[in-house]
Amino acid sequence: MNIAMFTNNYKPYMGGVPISIEHLSEALRQQGHMVYVFAPSYENQTEEEFVIRYPSFPMKIAGAPVPNVLTKLFEEKVREYQIEVIHVHHPAIVGNIALLLRKKYGIPVVFTYHTRYEAYLHYIKPLQQVEKHTKAVERYLTYFSNHCDLLLAPTPGMKEHLETGEISTPIKILPTGIPQKNFLPDQRRSKEIRKACIGEADYLFCTISRLAKEKNLDFQLEGLSVLKERLTKRRKTFRHLLIGEGPEREHLLKRAEELGLSEHIILAGKLANDEIPCYLSASDAFLFSSKSETQGIVILEAMAAGTPIVAVKASGVEDIIKDGGNGFLTAEDTQEWAERILGLTEDGKVRKKLTENGKETAEEYSEPRVALRAAEYYSEVKEVCGAGKQKLSFYRRHVLRYTHQTKDAVNQ
Repeated sequence: MNIAMFTNNYKPYMGGVPISIEHLSEALRQQGHMVYVFAPSYENQTEEEFVIRYPSFPMKIAGAPVPNVLTKLFEEKVREYQIEVIHVHHPAIVGNIALLLRKKYGIPVVFTYHTRYEAYLHYIKPLQQVEKHTKAVERYLTYFSNHCDLLLAPTPGMKEHLETGEISTPIKILPTGIPQKNFLPDQRRSKEIRKACIGEADYLFCTISRLAKEKNLDFQLEGLSVLKERLTKRRKTFRHLLIGEGPEREHLLKRAEELGLSEHIILAGKLANDEIPCYLSASDAFLFSSKSETQGIVILEAMAAGTPIVAVKASGVEDIIKDGGNGFLTAEDTQEWAERILGLTEDGKVRKKLTENGKETAEEYSEPRVALRAAEYYSEVKEVCGAGKQKLSFYRRHVLRYTHQTKDAVNQ
């Protein structure tokens, strides 16, 4: 099958969506499909086979260049590569191009609802009054989703959230797959990382995140300040690796200094994907505080690497972590969060339990399993469009049929 992935951001930009696209594309290719990623251009990009770069504007939003889709490249390449399914990963910009191509050529469009977009309005100055514009964003997302052939949700929780709205397009679950290499980090390299980062401290913690407002990193620093106080009473200390880049870097450095954490926080910047499992394996715990996730990909990566997790309870995160089973979930309370981290470091039996259960959870999200499921979905929508039934998809017909049957049963 010839598949196109449309995205507004991609490597070297760091984020969950680029990682998800890369993992799914590679796994599908290994299963014999041709997958082309349509991605924006960057100054420091690396040219890759199967990645088609379209122009970008110099301005940036959330640290990423704004795509310039005023180009014929999309249509030309879609025709040249005889694309059979378009999998779009953003509802605006490339999303609009996908719908135009669907209308013109009858190519089915599958849309993954990766993000709670209302959490990102603060990046667009005219829309910074979030409450005022949230409903407008929701209306547009509903409009866009209803013009696609299938909607994919990364988690059951996200699927339930979408089903409470007015979306008529059927929704299925497709999580981000975890590469097999993530389950077997290089232990020699992990030991080198730990030795280099931990210094004279007793514990090494890790977070992987874009340094952005919606990731709730201020809370994390405040929680680490509480943890510092408690560990000091036990004559112990820690180092915390904050891996990633983003617009909040300078603010976080300043906040760490204000909280007396400058010697404890290491801003490691952006790392190569191949290095991530080793950094995770080198750490005593993975700490997560974001409340804007649809699926915490990095949480699954930490589980695969055998690193226990302490996270703030939030949508997306709750779908993966079962509190006390394969990780710890807390309220957005610095005292509780710090207490959980402290307990994890002091109780070896609990740590072992969370690590083993976490690995089992991660196995359920392995790349081959996820890619097979995606290919099944693509085949279904492709078959419908190939039969000339673009106006009323296979999924919608069955939804309507079920609805009518239900109404008839009620009326009887």
